[in-house]
Amino acid sequence: MSDTIEYGALMHRAMRSLIHEVLSEVQEAGNLPGAHHFFITFDTMHPDVEIADWLSDRYPGEMTVVMQHWYDDLEVTDEGFSVTLNFGDSPEPLYIPFDAIKTFVDPSVEFGLRFESQDEDVEQLPEPRLGAEIPAQEPKDEPTPDAKTGDVVSLDNFRKH
Repeated sequence: MSDTIEYGALMHRAMRSLIHEVLSEVQEAGNLPGAHHFFITFDTMHPDVEIADWLSDRYPGEMTVVMQHWYDDLEVTDEGFSVTLNFGDSPEPLYIPFDAIKTFVDPSVEFGLRFESQDEDVEQLPEPRLGAEIPAQEPKDEPTPDAKTGDVVSLDNFRKH
């Protein structure tokens, strides 16, 4: 056992578990309830991400996808999810591991999760952040609804100095 409690790592697991549960419920229901929709930003360079070459060429580093009106073949596993999305009338299958997700936002209820990396050290996990912040990069092929943004709460505020 470690000498310290790794709250950052525990928070990351809890936040990714929440995303897993939400997507699993959508998969089980077969559609998104009400006005819910998701903006999901992920690291396109993550070794387990599977996207078409033209998408990784167009979005090197990160990409934001929207799950709203049209998506197909949503399948959620313990490690990630696969879904087919429409890019300019071209359906494309994607596989996104939960570890590759940088933001998960549902603007219909002003909910968002953001995973920020403060150091690129392998041993240090990105700092979890909570809030309803809309990702800066949005796909050009999907209409973007007006959404309110909220405050991001940093865990740094609660740490002993």
